[in-house]
Amino acid sequence: MMYYWQEGKSDKPPLIIIAGPTGVGKTSASVRLAKEIDGEIVSADSMQVYRHMDIGTAKVRPEEMEGVPHHLIDVLEPSENYDVTRFKEMAKDAVSGILGRGRIPIICGGTGFYIQALLYDIDFTEEGCADASEEIRKRYTEEAEEKGRAAVHERLRLIDPLSYERIPANNLKRVIRALEFYELHGEPISAHNDREKEKWKNSPYDYRFFALTDDREKLYLRINKRVDRMMEDGLLSEVESLKRMHIPRTATSMQAIGYREILRYLDGDMSLSEAVEEIKKNSRHYAKRQLTWLRREHEVIEINISETGDILDGFKKHLFSNGHIA
Repeated sequence: MMYYWQEGKSDKPPLIIIAGPTGVGKTSASVRLAKEIDGEIVSADSMQVYRHMDIGTAKVRPEEMEGVPHHLIDVLEPSENYDVTRFKEMAKDAVSGILGRGRIPIICGGTGFYIQALLYDIDFTEEGCADASEEIRKRYTEEAEEKGRAAVHERLRLIDPLSYERIPANNLKRVIRALEFYELHGEPISAHNDREKEKWKNSPYDYRFFALTDDREKLYLRINKRVDRMMEDGLLSEVESLKRMHIPRTATSMQAIGYREILRYLDGDMSLSEAVEEIKKNSRHYAKRQLTWLRREHEVIEINISETGDILDGFKKHLFSNGHIA
């Protein structure tokens, strides 16, 4: 099968990215494309990598895969750490294996840093760096416990406004890493990461980057309905099971939207209805941040699913010069 989409063959290996906000329909779209072009899917979702976390992460079900191989799903325990560095290492191995089998790798997900790190071989330093200072991290962790995460997040606004906008207050680990980086190096971590982005000019892949979008009101309505469906499917029981496993509240997995709110309900901090509304609100805010990130990316092909008849036609138009798979 001919899978190059530009005139003449590229010396770089092919790679397709399907990104977009939560709830937009990336999973089904990626499976349809993979079946059409003999591809395999690599998840760029930061939480679907964990076992025992199926409902709250909207993890693709075996029957939804339709026989298409999926990678980086259900491979870690919730107690294990997973960050952009580990993702890049695992994803590069998966992509290499897919290419070795003569198939096309399709990266599917909405975690922006992860996609950038793989696509441009960027060294984002938010997580787990060799220059880590336990003393600094301990100080900010204790401050967050005493004054709240918002207070620590506010410190970031004063020294690194860009990171303040990019990193939500709830992601305490990355907030502290940004503060730590500033103390150790005297410059904002956003400046370091933006320098790394210069590697965009030299991506090791011949890629097409698709961003699935939808009208905001339709997207938000779909997100709200999806949260209601998660509750019907047993999200509460799933979180109760994780709590019985004694997964630390500080674990990366327990920072996921849906899990942290239900944990607060189980701890008596809010009612169940309040937790559900909080999940919906945080999911909508996350989708908004994802859309903002995608629109800042370059060479992204935006496909509005409400304006596109068949999603495959939207892909083919940009993958092959005549709109058809050769």
